[in-house]
Amino acid sequence: MSHPPLTMFGPRITFLGVDACDLDDPATYADADVVILGAPLDGGTTYRSGARFGPSAVRQACYLPQDGSRPSLALRVDALKNLKVYDAGDVFVFSGDMARSVERIEAAVFKIASSGAVPVVLGGDHSIAWPDHTGVARHHGFGKVSMIHFDAHADTADIQFGSLVAHGTPMRRLIESGALRGDRFVQVGLRGYWPDEPVLTWMKQHRLRSFEMTEIVERGLDDCLTEAAGIALDDCTGVFLSVDVDVVDPGSAPGTGTPEPGGLSPRQLLDAVRRLCYELPVVGLDLVEVAPPFDHADVTALLGNRVVLEALSAIARRRRDQREGTTWDPREPLLHGRDADEQLDHIANGRVHGHRHSTDHEQ
Repeated sequence: MSHPPLTMFGPRITFLGVDACDLDDPATYADADVVILGAPLDGGTTYRSGARFGPSAVRQACYLPQDGSRPSLALRVDALKNLKVYDAGDVFVFSGDMARSVERIEAAVFKIASSGAVPVVLGGDHSIAWPDHTGVARHHGFGKVSMIHFDAHADTADIQFGSLVAHGTPMRRLIESGALRGDRFVQVGLRGYWPDEPVLTWMKQHRLRSFEMTEIVERGLDDCLTEAAGIALDDCTGVFLSVDVDVVDPGSAPGTGTPEPGGLSPRQLLDAVRRLCYELPVVGLDLVEVAPPFDHADVTALLGNRVVLEALSAIARRRRDQREGTTWDPREPLLHGRDADEQLDHIANGRVHGHRHSTDHEQ
């Protein structure tokens, strides 16, 4: 294992113990399927900051060992083993210089995407979605990577507090730059009392599809996701998933900068991310706005960790099914088709945590 990468706001660790890599040394991630990257930037927040501590919290938020292994009960894959997953540490950002910071993030994401790996970026506030998606689009083609955006807020403002770079403006920057087509940008979970009419008019003019929570409740989340997936696949070669943790009701995810009551449940978000990453060609993902200073009992960080794991597990299962010609059935009972003798053999040979085969001289 290579030496763990530098993290800016937390211990020197990797995501759940996966191997480290160095973006300045392509040989360290030449075989990567996924590269995790921290973007601890929260200089774009408009209410309460603290998301700079998000990458560190999400990397380690788990009660299981940091051993680089997480077998999924539902999907029957171990994404951290079945995929080549590396952690490149944190981009060195400048909290007082947003423009310079987003340039560094974009360059790092582009390195990952152009290597053939899927970048998974841990934020940080939602300002980073602009460089995250742009870095991926530079490799796959401007206008060829759609986005499905989970958020309580539209993030389509033009200027916030005198700045073009803020956590309420990244989607507008993406669309205006041409990296993202407005008619291939889908938002899920909007609610509350912003944006105002001028911003909504701009969104309409650019043909965004925005699912507000009232529509989601009336139609059902699954129905809305089916429509979202159809839009995202139309005339695009890949999909970028951007998940703001405040899409979840703050009763279940309090550790965030701009909490808005009435959101999705954690179960709904995890199911949605799993479904989309299994059904769609996801070429990039970011998880943003986990703010540990406002968290309680790490529940928001734990949810963020599981959002990443659900995405990786679904990508791993999608690739396995494509390779083997199989299909995952979420209705399949947990124990169906599992070989009890095989499991006992694993235990007897010490390949299951907590069990070790005893030799005669140890008894």
